[in-house]
Amino acid sequence: MKILHSQILGEGKPLLILHGYFGMSDNWRTLGNRFADDFEVHLIDQRNHGRSFHAEEFTYEVLADDLKKYIEHYNLKQVCLIGHSMGGKTAMNFAVNYPDLVSKLVVVDISPKEYAPHHNAILAGLNSVDFTKQNSRKLVDEQLQKYIPELGIRQFLMKNVYWKEKGVLDFRFNLKSITDNNSEVGKALEKGKTFIKNTLFLKGEKSGYITENESLFIAPHFPNHKIVEIKKAGHWLHAENPDDFYSEVCDFLKS
Repeated sequence: MKILHSQILGEGKPLLILHGYFGMSDNWRTLGNRFADDFEVHLIDQRNHGRSFHAEEFTYEVLADDLKKYIEHYNLKQVCLIGHSMGGKTAMNFAVNYPDLVSKLVVVDISPKEYAPHHNAILAGLNSVDFTKQNSRKLVDEQLQKYIPELGIRQFLMKNVYWKEKGVLDFRFNLKSITDNNSEVGKALEKGKTFIKNTLFLKGEKSGYITENESLFIAPHFPNHKIVEIKKAGHWLHAENPDDFYSEVCDFLKS
């Protein structure tokens, strides 16, 4: 049985953190260290990301099942769960399917509704990279820039570029599976499934993922939810305003 790769920090009640699309556990290391003052923090790489295993199958059903196997492997009880973007969708799917394993849920800048596929430029850029030609980090970035002008997004993606062996670069994520299954990432939570425990939705002030009327989509699945806006932040609110993010999450988890 394949178990997800993770970094485990601190001790106490288990707090599991799931990164977003194209991300990895390392993206959460700084905040993870802060949370580790009060919790046993598990920074998890989801399948096809980071240092976890690669697989052709890539749906929220299997991502939630991966998380269940991880929790059983480490014999964890009543976990607190934070998920950002794609990780938030995984966390929602897990909570409605295995509510007895979750004590509190934090969903970061994503909703249970369906989102149209919108990563086409990023995927085109990533798939245009030929590591036999782009054989340095500088050349990879220059190639990505033809498709992705935003420096911040490129820097985020470049964290996945590593030396697979001497002189050979590669991506940590499974680009083929991610590309083949891109339509899965925006899928809505299955109708009729609910999680009745306390759930916090955090939205970035400058992000459009969670709108003013989002409770219409959230309430049928998460009746005991609240939505809190993080100021001066977009979709990566945990990186753009980590202090407010940390404060809101701690207040919620300790209440």
